[in-house]
Amino acid sequence: MTDQIGQTLGRVLEWSRERDYAGHSKHDALNSPFLSAVTLKNKILRLVAIQALMRFPWNVRGLFGVPKLRNPKGIGLFAHALLDLSEHLGEAGADYRAQAETLLQWLIDHPSPWADGSGTSELAGRGWGYHYPWQDVGFFQPRHFPNRVVSCWIGFAFVRAFEVTGEARYLDVAREIVSFVLDNPKRLEDTPEQLCLSYVPLEEIDWAVMDVSALSASLCAQVARHTGDGDLQKTARRLMAFVVDKQTDYGAWFYTWPSGDSHITHDNYHTGIIVDCLADYMTCSGDHEFEPAYRMGLDYYRDALFMPDGAPKWMNNKVFPHDVHGAAAGILCFTRAAKFFAEHAASPDTLRAKAALEMAGRVERWALKNLYRDEGCFMHQKGRFMTRRYCLMRWCNAWMCKAMAFKLSVG
Repeated sequence: MTDQIGQTLGRVLEWSRERDYAGHSKHDALNSPFLSAVTLKNKILRLVAIQALMRFPWNVRGLFGVPKLRNPKGIGLFAHALLDLSEHLGEAGADYRAQAETLLQWLIDHPSPWADGSGTSELAGRGWGYHYPWQDVGFFQPRHFPNRVVSCWIGFAFVRAFEVTGEARYLDVAREIVSFVLDNPKRLEDTPEQLCLSYVPLEEIDWAVMDVSALSASLCAQVARHTGDGDLQKTARRLMAFVVDKQTDYGAWFYTWPSGDSHITHDNYHTGIIVDCLADYMTCSGDHEFEPAYRMGLDYYRDALFMPDGAPKWMNNKVFPHDVHGAAAGILCFTRAAKFFAEHAASPDTLRAKAALEMAGRVERWALKNLYRDEGCFMHQKGRFMTRRYCLMRWCNAWMCKAMAFKLSVG
């Protein structure tokens, strides 16, 4: 199975590279000149346009003039996948490492104009946003306006680049990203024990999205481990303490806090991301106080958000559609759990590590059977009656490449 995964991963990376890692994105409707004009800068009309193209059975973005572009978050995910693969292959992976460094240089050359690391931009540090205007229920982001989620995922790639290459310049970029994450508005909760950060660095934002603080905690812990920054490690703990404090008594997290701020309850990939961040925090810090929360969250994720055959559920109470991002999140989360229980838990648990790796393999096999197209790409979603067969470069290929490369590197 490992050889098959390696061959599939190679084909998907090649398919993506041939297209310059550019494609359509899930929420890029407002990159259409027509839709951008007719929505009249109205929040409701923007939401309708984005949701309509996102939910349409076929990819009609081209008909509306939506261009295929590089998504900075996707570039970070691809770079991370290439780095994992290069390390796994050793000397044979030199070309993949070179490709990863090319993508990282592109990110360095294309930061958000609001946060470009120069010290003269409007926001501190270096950050990235989406390459399209994005209207969400709680806020509006102009094209390329930076946010903490995109910047954290890119930060993880730069930390990984430092680990693989040993080049300090990559860690320096990661530190600039930490500055963006911590030194800009807005702190939604800030006590000696807990810290919560907004999704978007705007003073008017009062919307606490749970994975934002989890991702920020993970990035801070990773950078602190390599820099020896004790204060940054304490900040990582405060961020993660906020997240753990909001865990339900059955092990889940709502998408927002308070939970009523969003219609999303317990969805697949955001849950997996939070669980992953907990494992990263403990691995990097050696602080195991949150391990019971991690174990409970992992169990909830496995039992409530996946089908017995490994298919990812959409929500805890909604099976369809099976989304490729959920599959990728599951592969990543269960593979990381296997590594954590084998190497980093307070008490190593071989049986639990084996079970987690088996679950990761089950999700991966389901995704390859149901969502992979032989030409080298993954489909978006498989529904009860309808399948969205098109590939969204960041949402589909970038996430699955990161997941497959990580699993391949772990075993």
